[in-house]
Amino acid sequence: MSKAESLPSAPPAVPKNVRWVLLGVMLAMLLSMLDNMVVSTAMPTIVGELGGLEHISWVVTAYTLITAVSTPVWGKFGDLFGRRPMYLASIAVFMVGSALCGASQSMGELIAFRVVQGIGAGGIGAGAFALIGALVPPRERGKYQGMTASVMAIGTIGGPLLGGFVTGHFDWRWAFYINLPLGLVALVWLWLKLHVPATRIKARIDWAGISLLTLSITAIVLAATWAGSTYAWGSWQILSLGALAVIALAAFVGVEKRVSEPLLPLSVFTGHRNYPLAMVMTLAAGVVMFGAGLYLPLFQQNVQGASATDSGLLMLPMMIPVVIVSTIAGKIMSATGKYKIFPVVGTVFLTVGLGLLATMDADTSFALTGLYMVLVGIGLGFTMQMAGTIAQNSVSLRDMGAAMSSANLFRSLGGSLGVAVFGSLFTRAVQQGLPTGADPDPNASRDLPAGARDAYLTAVTDGTSHIFLTAAIVCALAFIAALVVIEVPLKKAGPPAPATTHENTPETVTVATAD
Repeated sequence: MSKAESLPSAPPAVPKNVRWVLLGVMLAMLLSMLDNMVVSTAMPTIVGELGGLEHISWVVTAYTLITAVSTPVWGKFGDLFGRRPMYLASIAVFMVGSALCGASQSMGELIAFRVVQGIGAGGIGAGAFALIGALVPPRERGKYQGMTASVMAIGTIGGPLLGGFVTGHFDWRWAFYINLPLGLVALVWLWLKLHVPATRIKARIDWAGISLLTLSITAIVLAATWAGSTYAWGSWQILSLGALAVIALAAFVGVEKRVSEPLLPLSVFTGHRNYPLAMVMTLAAGVVMFGAGLYLPLFQQNVQGASATDSGLLMLPMMIPVVIVSTIAGKIMSATGKYKIFPVVGTVFLTVGLGLLATMDADTSFALTGLYMVLVGIGLGFTMQMAGTIAQNSVSLRDMGAAMSSANLFRSLGGSLGVAVFGSLFTRAVQQGLPTGADPDPNASRDLPAGARDAYLTAVTDGTSHIFLTAAIVCALAFIAALVVIEVPLKKAGPPAPATTHENTPETVTVATAD
């Protein structure tokens, strides 16, 4: 069978029970999203028992690094060996990593086991969107956007609340053990409900591409993690990491042009200009989600006096609109086939909302902050899921796994780089305005003398202002990308795939691998 003959022009018809199938996919996706938030809340308690405060950043860095590195690998393996077995395998790996993390007896063990967990998380992130793309054609996908937006909202809000509850009422190890029953439910659910045609392709695995992309991403993430904290931005260490990332990326592109089954087919970036434009919007959404999720609670605790639990609840004005707006926009898109207007309007809301957040000071009320957050939430609802739909509509079903894992990679890198830059901006502002010897912890800062406390609040306010202004500039660039998107017809469902009538007998397709 020729390669051209093996490429379906459209996804199979939407299964009747697709919502039940997607529920299992979303549960696994929620699992990986909740974990990072829960663990961040539990970290002070973990350090108190295991020690190793000097290595605390690596508990997060090891996880995010391996997640980013493994995401495109899982996506490509899904294309090669079938999305269903790869997704189930990623959930199993995540559960094994969670069990090992909960049993850790030292900080070194915890960091090592977080690597295992991150490998599974990379597969969950890569597989979720690829499965949605395989099960639901772009024209129909808007009907199900609310489910994805709800999962992201629950993960962002529920993570800190769940982490605080588990740490306060149980041992910190349950921050990891809680993944086991949830993961088991998702695993069994998908084993029974998820049936997609398994496409097995005889092709060489692009080990050179995997190695070079891993090296490039590692250098980028390490530079983002260390710059401005461990080393200065202009230090030889950071500059060397930057040079290594560029060289490895250039070599990666050269390899991908030559191999028959590239890890990330360059055609997804060059085949239609909408795909790279969607990646710009995806990166901006990652910056906003990570930045707002991390620094809004910090501002509310430090400056506005909210408790840690309350600051989680105070995120509702941003997250509720994400779910509502995403659902409404999806239904309109499915009914009309029009979608370009949504990311255009969404990036405007994001830019304005973030610009207003940059104006906050110690006198800004919770109500006014909430109003600004509503604008950001509306912007995310219009932009986040639509960027994914535009990306999915720009590639063939054959490359869906690689394309969507690439999108997930851009979202992760956007968040990681955004947090790194934001952290540098915040640290510089606080260090310049913080009274000598003052503790940046919000509880300790309340004991400062009136004058010192005012200076402290001003420093924190300046830091968050710089963060949100920078995020607004990023979203303004995303607005330009949205403006130049070409609105092409959304793909509709094609004829049912052979495997849909015999779900337990998946189809096998062989593709020629000659260069």
